[in-house]
Amino acid sequence: MNNDYYQQHAQRFFSDTVAVDMSILYQPFVANLKPGAWILDAGCGSGRDAKAFSEMGYRVDAFDASAELVELARQHSGLPVVRKRFEEVVEVERYDGIWCCASLLHVPLSELQGVMARLAKTLKPGGIWYISFKYGSGERESDGRVFTDMNEAGLKDLLVGLNNITLTDSWITGDKRPGRQDEQWLNSLLYKS
Repeated sequence: MNNDYYQQHAQRFFSDTVAVDMSILYQPFVANLKPGAWILDAGCGSGRDAKAFSEMGYRVDAFDASAELVELARQHSGLPVVRKRFEEVVEVERYDGIWCCASLLHVPLSELQGVMARLAKTLKPGGIWYISFKYGSGERESDGRVFTDMNEAGLKDLLVGLNNITLTDSWITGDKRPGRQDEQWLNSLLYKS
C-alpha cells in the first residue's frame, strides 16, 4: 500500500520534502559523529538528508523502497542511492550513524522491533541512530498510506528487546512543511554500546 502511494505520488512527495530545512535536526545527530563518519540514510525519500550529510563531508549510503524516489534521490543527491527494503539490510557493524527520518513510521507495529533489530546490527558500537515518528500511538491509515505512530511510552516498549541500544534523547517538534505545523513528531537519538 505505502509503496503504491510513493510510486504514484513520487514527484509530489519529492517536491513537498526536498527543500525542507532540517538543519536543526541534523545538529544533535552529527554532534555525535567524527569527521568522515559513515552514515546510512535508511528510507531516504527525496535524498535531501543524504545530500546534506554528504556535503558536510560524511560518507553516505542511502536506500529507499520506492523505485521512483530512488531515481529522484539519485538525481538530487548525486549519490548511488539503491532500491532496498528494511528487511533486505544485511550489513554488520558498518555504520557510525543511522538516519531514519520519517521512514520507520511505515513499518507495521508487529514488524517494527524486528526491523529495528536488523538496523541495529549495522551500527558500530559507539554509533548514533536518529529516528522519527509522527507523534501518537498505534497504527492508522491516511491518504493511502499506513502509519505507525509513536509516543514516549511506545518507544520505550519498542527498545526493550534491542540489545545494546539505549535512548539518549527524545524531543517533540512541529512539522516543517508548509501548512502542516499542527502535526507533531517524536524525534529520538539512540546509542549503541
